[in-house]
Amino acid sequence: MVTRGFGGRRPSADVSGRLPPGQFLTEDFPVLSAGPTPRVDTAGWKFTLKVRAKPVAEWSWAEFNALPQSKMTRDIHCVTAWSKFETAWEGVLVDDILAAAGIEAPTGFTLAHSYDGYTTNVPTADLTGGKAMVALKYEGKPIPADHGGPARLLVPHLYFWKSAKWINGLQFTDTDTLGFWELRGYHAYGDPWREQRYTDD
Repeated sequence: MVTRGFGGRRPSADVSGRLPPGQFLTEDFPVLSAGPTPRVDTAGWKFTLKVRAKPVAEWSWAEFNALPQSKMTRDIHCVTAWSKFETAWEGVLVDDILAAAGIEAPTGFTLAHSYDGYTTNVPTADLTGGKAMVALKYEGKPIPADHGGPARLLVPHLYFWKSAKWINGLQFTDTDTLGFWELRGYHAYGDPWREQRYTDD
Protein backbone atom coordinates (compact mmCIF):
# COMPACT_ATOMS: atom_id res chain seq x y z
CA MET A 1 0.00 0.00 0.00
CA VAL A 2 2.94 2.35 0.57
CA THR A 3 4.51 3.82 -2.56
CA ARG A 4 7.89 5.51 -2.66
CA GLY A 5 7.04 7.87 -5.49
CA PHE A 6 7.61 8.79 -9.09
CA GLY A 7 10.85 9.78 -10.74
CA GLY A 8 11.34 13.18 -12.27
CA ARG A 9 13.71 15.87 -13.41
CA ARG A 10 15.01 18.42 -10.92
CA PRO A 11 14.11 22.02 -11.78
CA SER A 12 16.38 24.97 -12.40
CA ALA A 13 18.01 26.74 -9.48
CA ASP A 14 15.54 29.64 -9.54
CA VAL A 15 12.68 27.41 -8.39
CA SER A 16 14.52 24.73 -6.43
CA GLY A 17 14.25 26.81 -3.24
CA ARG A 18 10.49 26.31 -3.35
CA LEU A 19 10.80 22.53 -3.55
CA PRO A 20 10.95 20.48 -0.36
CA PRO A 21 13.67 17.80 -0.19
CA GLY A 22 13.15 14.84 -2.48
CA GLN A 23 10.49 16.52 -4.62
CA PHE A 24 10.37 17.22 -8.37
CA LEU A 25 8.29 19.83 -10.16
CA THR A 26 5.45 18.87 -12.47
CA GLU A 27 3.14 20.88 -14.71
CA ASP A 28 0.59 18.05 -14.59
CA PHE A 29 -1.82 17.25 -11.78
CA PRO A 30 -1.43 13.50 -11.16
CA VAL A 31 -4.47 11.61 -9.94
CA LEU A 32 -3.79 9.37 -6.93
CA SER A 33 -6.47 7.88 -4.69
CA ALA A 34 -6.76 5.13 -2.11
CA GLY A 35 -9.62 3.50 -4.03
CA PRO A 36 -12.26 4.07 -6.73
CA THR A 37 -13.54 7.58 -7.34
CA PRO A 38 -16.96 8.05 -5.71
CA ARG A 39 -19.58 10.01 -7.62
CA VAL A 40 -21.06 12.42 -5.11
CA ASP A 41 -24.30 14.15 -6.08
CA THR A 42 -24.44 17.69 -4.70
CA ALA A 43 -28.22 17.31 -4.30
CA GLY A 44 -27.55 14.95 -1.41
CA TRP A 45 -24.21 16.34 -0.25
CA LYS A 46 -23.87 17.13 3.45
CA PHE A 47 -20.99 18.51 5.48
CA THR A 48 -21.05 17.71 9.20
CA LEU A 49 -18.99 19.27 11.96
CA LYS A 50 -18.56 17.08 15.04
CA VAL A 51 -17.07 17.62 18.47
CA ARG A 52 -16.03 14.17 19.57
CA ALA A 53 -19.00 11.98 18.61
CA LYS A 54 -21.58 14.77 18.71
CA PRO A 55 -22.68 16.58 15.53
CA VAL A 56 -22.75 20.33 16.22
CA ALA A 57 -23.54 21.70 12.73
CA GLU A 58 -24.51 20.45 9.28
CA TRP A 59 -24.83 22.15 5.90
CA SER A 60 -26.31 21.16 2.56
CA TRP A 61 -24.43 22.00 -0.65
CA ALA A 62 -26.38 25.22 -1.12
CA GLU A 63 -25.96 26.22 2.52
CA PHE A 64 -22.22 25.50 2.47
CA ASN A 65 -21.74 27.50 -0.73
CA ALA A 66 -23.52 30.43 0.96
CA LEU A 67 -20.78 30.61 3.62
CA PRO A 68 -18.01 33.21 3.16
CA GLN A 69 -15.78 32.26 0.23
CA SER A 70 -12.02 32.75 0.13
CA LYS A 71 -9.28 32.23 -2.45
CA MET A 72 -5.95 30.53 -1.82
CA THR A 73 -3.06 30.07 -4.27
CA ARG A 74 -0.42 27.69 -2.96
CA ASP A 75 2.27 25.22 -3.95
CA ILE A 76 1.26 21.61 -3.22
CA HIS A 77 3.49 18.62 -2.51
CA CYS A 78 2.55 14.93 -2.85
CA VAL A 79 4.22 12.24 -0.76
CA THR A 80 4.94 10.38 -4.02
CA ALA A 81 7.49 13.15 -4.74
CA TRP A 82 5.77 15.51 -7.18
CA SER A 83 5.14 19.18 -6.45
CA LYS A 84 2.95 21.61 -8.35
CA PHE A 85 3.36 25.36 -8.00
CA GLU A 86 0.74 28.12 -7.84
CA THR A 87 -2.41 26.03 -7.60
CA ALA A 88 -5.49 28.24 -7.24
CA TRP A 89 -8.40 27.21 -5.03
CA GLU A 90 -11.64 28.74 -3.78
CA GLY A 91 -13.73 27.58 -0.87
CA VAL A 92 -14.57 28.06 2.79
CA LEU A 93 -11.79 28.55 5.31
CA VAL A 94 -11.99 26.22 8.29
CA ASP A 95 -12.05 29.38 10.43
CA ASP A 96 -15.28 30.44 8.69
CA ILE A 97 -16.79 26.98 9.13
CA LEU A 98 -16.18 27.24 12.87
CA ALA A 99 -17.58 30.77 12.94
CA ALA A 100 -20.72 29.64 11.11
CA ALA A 101 -21.16 26.88 13.69
CA GLY A 102 -20.71 29.43 16.48
CA ILE A 103 -17.78 27.64 18.09
CA GLU A 104 -14.05 28.00 18.56
CA ALA A 105 -11.73 25.08 17.91
CA PRO A 106 -12.66 22.77 20.80
CA THR A 107 -9.78 20.25 20.78
CA GLY A 108 -6.22 20.01 19.55
CA PHE A 109 -6.85 17.26 17.02
CA THR A 110 -9.10 16.84 13.99
CA LEU A 111 -10.09 13.87 11.86
CA ALA A 112 -11.27 14.60 8.33
CA HIS A 113 -13.93 12.24 6.94
CA SER A 114 -14.71 11.56 3.28
CA TYR A 115 -17.57 10.01 1.33
CA ASP A 116 -15.51 6.93 0.42
CA GLY A 117 -14.72 6.17 4.07
CA TYR A 118 -11.26 7.74 3.89
CA THR A 119 -9.98 9.56 6.96
CA THR A 120 -6.87 11.59 7.77
CA ASN A 121 -5.73 13.25 10.98
CA VAL A 122 -4.52 16.86 11.16
CA PRO A 123 -3.66 18.93 14.23
CA THR A 124 -6.37 21.56 14.64
CA ALA A 125 -3.73 24.32 14.67
CA ASP A 126 -2.84 23.34 11.09
CA LEU A 127 -6.43 23.92 9.96
CA THR A 128 -7.10 27.29 11.59
CA GLY A 129 -5.53 30.73 11.29
CA GLY A 130 -6.18 30.84 7.54
CA LYS A 131 -4.06 27.75 6.86
CA ALA A 132 -6.72 25.44 5.42
CA MET A 133 -10.07 25.38 3.64
CA VAL A 134 -12.73 23.11 2.28
CA ALA A 135 -12.16 23.82 -1.39
CA LEU A 136 -15.08 23.97 -3.83
CA LYS A 137 -13.28 25.21 -6.96
CA TYR A 138 -9.91 24.66 -8.62
CA GLU A 139 -8.61 27.16 -11.17
CA GLY A 140 -12.00 28.89 -11.11
CA LYS A 141 -14.01 25.77 -11.96
CA PRO A 142 -15.78 23.06 -9.94
CA ILE A 143 -13.28 20.49 -8.72
CA PRO A 144 -13.37 17.37 -10.95
CA ALA A 145 -14.40 14.17 -9.19
CA ASP A 146 -11.00 12.52 -9.68
CA HIS A 147 -9.36 15.45 -7.89
CA GLY A 148 -11.78 15.25 -4.96
CA GLY A 149 -14.85 17.15 -6.12
CA PRO A 150 -17.34 18.35 -5.32
CA ALA A 151 -15.39 19.38 -2.19
CA ARG A 152 -12.00 18.49 -0.76
CA LEU A 153 -9.94 19.57 2.21
CA LEU A 154 -6.95 21.76 1.34
CA VAL A 155 -4.02 21.79 3.79
CA PRO A 156 -1.30 22.91 1.37
CA HIS A 157 1.61 23.12 3.82
CA LEU A 158 1.41 19.36 4.54
CA TYR A 159 1.82 16.45 2.13
CA PHE A 160 -1.21 16.31 -0.11
CA TRP A 161 -2.71 13.09 1.28
CA LYS A 162 -3.74 15.28 4.24
CA SER A 163 -5.96 17.27 1.84
CA ALA A 164 -8.74 14.68 1.92
CA LYS A 165 -10.76 14.25 -1.27
CA TRP A 166 -14.59 14.05 -1.27
CA ILE A 167 -14.75 15.48 2.20
CA ASN A 168 -18.02 15.33 4.11
CA GLY A 169 -17.01 16.35 7.61
CA LEU A 170 -14.52 17.36 10.24
CA GLN A 171 -14.47 15.73 13.67
CA PHE A 172 -12.64 17.31 16.61
CA THR A 173 -11.05 14.65 18.80
CA ASP A 174 -9.24 14.58 22.13
CA THR A 175 -6.45 12.34 20.85
CA ASP A 176 -4.51 12.14 17.60
CA THR A 177 -6.54 9.41 15.90
CA LEU A 178 -4.63 8.03 12.91
CA GLY A 179 -6.36 8.00 9.54
CA PHE A 180 -6.31 5.65 6.55
CA TRP A 181 -2.75 6.15 5.28
CA GLU A 182 -1.32 6.88 8.70
CA LEU A 183 -2.43 3.42 9.86
CA ARG A 184 -0.66 1.97 6.80
CA GLY A 185 2.78 3.43 7.37
CA TYR A 186 2.54 7.11 6.46
CA HIS A 187 3.70 9.77 8.90
CA ALA A 188 1.19 11.06 11.47
CA TYR A 189 1.97 14.70 10.59
CA GLY A 190 3.46 14.86 7.09
CA ASP A 191 5.63 17.98 6.81
CA PRO A 192 7.18 18.07 3.30
CA TRP A 193 10.08 20.24 4.41
CA ARG A 194 11.11 17.66 7.01
CA GLU A 195 10.43 14.75 4.61
CA GLN A 196 7.93 13.20 7.00
CA ARG A 197 6.68 10.67 4.50
CA TYR A 198 6.63 7.51 6.56
CA THR A 199 6.21 6.54 10.19
CA ASP A 200 9.88 6.64 11.19
CA ASP A 201 10.86 9.74 9.18
